[in-house]
Amino acid sequence: MVESQYAAKVLFRDWVPQAYVDHHQMGAYGARLYVPPYAEPIRPGADPLVWREMSWYGAHIAYKEEEANRAGIVNAAIYSGWGHFGFHWITPFHNIAGMLTESASARLATPLFLHPDQLQGGSRGLPEYEPQTTFPNPWPGGWWRVRDIVEQQKIAAWATLDIAARNRETVLLNAYLKAKRQAERGAEGKPAAYVIPAAQHDPLTMTRMVNKLLVQGLEIQQARADFTAGGMVFGAGSYVVSMAQPKMGVARYLLGRTLYPDNIYTRDREGNPIRPYDMATDTMFEFMGVRVEPVDEPVKADLVTITSAIESQGKVAAGSAYTIDGRLNDAFQAVNILLEKGVAVRRVDRPTSSGLRAGDFLVGAGASAAVADVARKTGVDFRPQIDADERGSGLVAHDVKRRRIGMYQRYGGGNMDEGWTRWVLEQWGFAYTSVMDKEIKAGGLEAKYDVILLPADSVAAMTGERPEGAAAAGRGRGGFGGPPANVPPEYRGGFGREGSDALRAFVQKGGTLVTFGEAGTLPIERFGLPLRNIAADRRPTEFWCPGSTLNVNVDTTHPLAYGMPARALAAFLAGSQAYEILPTERNEDIETVVTFADRNILESGWLLGESLIAKKAAMVSVKHGNGRVVLIGFRPQHRAQTQGTFKLVFNALVGSPGARASRTTDQASR
Repeated sequence: MVESQYAAKVLFRDWVPQAYVDHHQMGAYGARLYVPPYAEPIRPGADPLVWREMSWYGAHIAYKEEEANRAGIVNAAIYSGWGHFGFHWITPFHNIAGMLTESASARLATPLFLHPDQLQGGSRGLPEYEPQTTFPNPWPGGWWRVRDIVEQQKIAAWATLDIAARNRETVLLNAYLKAKRQAERGAEGKPAAYVIPAAQHDPLTMTRMVNKLLVQGLEIQQARADFTAGGMVFGAGSYVVSMAQPKMGVARYLLGRTLYPDNIYTRDREGNPIRPYDMATDTMFEFMGVRVEPVDEPVKADLVTITSAIESQGKVAAGSAYTIDGRLNDAFQAVNILLEKGVAVRRVDRPTSSGLRAGDFLVGAGASAAVADVARKTGVDFRPQIDADERGSGLVAHDVKRRRIGMYQRYGGGNMDEGWTRWVLEQWGFAYTSVMDKEIKAGGLEAKYDVILLPADSVAAMTGERPEGAAAAGRGRGGFGGPPANVPPEYRGGFGREGSDALRAFVQKGGTLVTFGEAGTLPIERFGLPLRNIAADRRPTEFWCPGSTLNVNVDTTHPLAYGMPARALAAFLAGSQAYEILPTERNEDIETVVTFADRNILESGWLLGESLIAKKAAMVSVKHGNGRVVLIGFRPQHRAQTQGTFKLVFNALVGSPGARASRTTDQASR
């Protein structure tokens, strides 16, 4: 996003501070303020000085809070040193003391009263709400106000500046030492470098990833000729990221396979795994579907250092009709722009002898004026369409039409997955309409929409039919167990049984419903689909996968998987699903698009119970009445990061609904 791009530019390129503090808010029913250092486990690979600095700054912050008579301050608890790679958790690998404070929330700007017996521990490093060395002065309860939050954050900020200013020579010297020692560790260790081959399934997404690495301030070189490294031959144009650089830790975790620790710090006394604060892995290359190869010896090649962002300039071949490579995510943006301009586009349904693949796009004759602008905007190449060869090869293709897309948006604080999905659709040029509860309950959705998306969310949150005890359990980050009583009923969220029935009618009348992650439970339960989510209701010691990349097999002949590689990585989070297909008299109504691998399913992260999901369906298309339900058990568009699986979403939004049977009626070459 633009905001994070600016922040990264300031932090990692323009300024490079020695310390960084990110002020946040957490749930209201525990400690009043978390301050550094983090709890266990830490993510290894940063210079040890950076962890010592966090303890140093954190101790001074806590000292100043106590000096100001602020109770309820806790160190080394709740938030582990292995968190997501947002700014305060990636900065240690930039040799910056990246820190976090978390204040207990009020009710937005309204004071909140808490009784002593409502205050609780039970989190990492704070098992009980009792005095301990890192929590010597528990807050006794009472009124909690926004003013309290502001005051303690002011103290934390000034304390950080105070200790840095008093010790500026030490701080600056250690900034140098951290960078020097990390470069030395990278030069001496293995792998010695990561190579990003020029030959990629989706080279434009690879270029996008390289540009994101450049924003991080990593030194990246490009080969001017073919070279050999690690027993592999890489083509000219391949990129090399040497580990002999100060930010080697950033490269290691964005470009290297990562396994989350499974030890006493990550399990409770009964052996149950403790959920990571966020994802168990942040491997950018896996999320984006880019091939990266670690090599153990320094790369010896004709290399030039990249000094600015790489611009992808699409090429337009001579001719009047064109083809677009359907393996490119950016092909969909190009197609959306062309359709907006009124240019006819078709999609290939079967490989041809002329080299077209299933999923490639055909741009009709007379579009030359439009394609040059599209190529410049998207970086997509327009290759010549060889009509004679295509007719001879028995071309089978279908027209691509702009489909009427609706996406469910709820009240009750909103749904982050829905927000990220909106952002992805906007970035890739898909027009859509946000559909609220009232419209869903009114029914008649088939008159307005061809496709409706349900981003990852629980049935209770979507329907408003909260299970018993949900209010008491809803104390998350600032949560209060549902909307306050003073929220008008029409803004409380939930489409109820009435809305579930309307969505079912939409599908039965020919619509396509697409669900991500846990949202698949709604059509399974409310439509009576013959599926069972075998990952549901499992003990954590039986099945556990908190934000990992898993190996999946993709049926690339299915229209919903056009342009995908046969082997891919899926981002599987808590709440994601794996499907067992229940036997019926119409088994043919269910088509499996993506399947979990039969073994070695985990690529990066943490997975317990691999055998439970082995060879099970991860994405299915189910015929229901005259329409279809497409259930994607994982999050193919998670945080706009998992670009390696974007096409599974995009394919559902263009052309035919995605049934194999539909291909028998697709029109042949004219």
